[in-house]
Amino acid sequence: MKYIVALGSVLLGVAACQSVQTTNPGEVGVTRQQSVSPLVNRGQLTQQANTQYKQVLQQAQKKNALNVDAALTARVRRIADRIIPQVSVFRPEAAKWQWEVNVLSSKELNAWCMPGGKIAFYSGLIETLQLNDDEIAAIMGHEIAHALREHAWERASQAANAGLGMTVAGILLGAQGYQMDMASMAYQVMFELPNSREHETEADRIGVELAARAGYNPAAAVTLWQKMGKQSSGGEPPQFLSTHPANADRQKDLTVYSQRVQGLYEQARR
Repeated sequence: MKYIVALGSVLLGVAACQSVQTTNPGEVGVTRQQSVSPLVNRGQLTQQANTQYKQVLQQAQKKNALNVDAALTARVRRIADRIIPQVSVFRPEAAKWQWEVNVLSSKELNAWCMPGGKIAFYSGLIETLQLNDDEIAAIMGHEIAHALREHAWERASQAANAGLGMTVAGILLGAQGYQMDMASMAYQVMFELPNSREHETEADRIGVELAARAGYNPAAAVTLWQKMGKQSSGGEPPQFLSTHPANADRQKDLTVYSQRVQGLYEQARR
């Protein structure tokens, strides 16, 4: 019995979350130490995210919903081409990621960036809200920030540790149930598990700096969320708003941080 308890203690110690810092603070000063679990292999998670991305594109292709509007696709990719080089400020190696940007024809108000730099924009987000380039850049920066900060890795770690107690006995008996099914986990963290409000605030702040450095007006992040707020009033909020900070609080925070990086925007525009 003591042997089993000792083994359990060792296992729990090994599985304990580790503190990491995925990005430099930038002008916006995002410095939070992040907790990740050794139960989740970051490299495998990224590989499976890439697989998920290919599947999404294949499904869209079958429905004739992949990059249907050539002008819109070119517009989104042009904005991404200006923002992506700025990621080196926060994370130098990210500039070498295999970035990819596609537009899916859908009325859904959504956009996302998977671990490793695979980006999707939904046409409904741009068309319904009648977004200008600065507002698209605000969303682009926000979603890229999630990837830079590896928020999906954090969410996967939380999910892994949440289920750890149920598998300890099996592990002690030699079972391999503790090893994460990365295909399932990649799907969950990208499409089912929502970001925390803390993650969203970090992505907002890093996003406005990325946009500003690329020469897009960071104040557009505020007008973007004003438009988003109108979409969510009187009913269920769009999926893009899931567990996000309260709209009024978000606009206040974005106003402060967009002003903080205003000089970067003015410098980029010279």
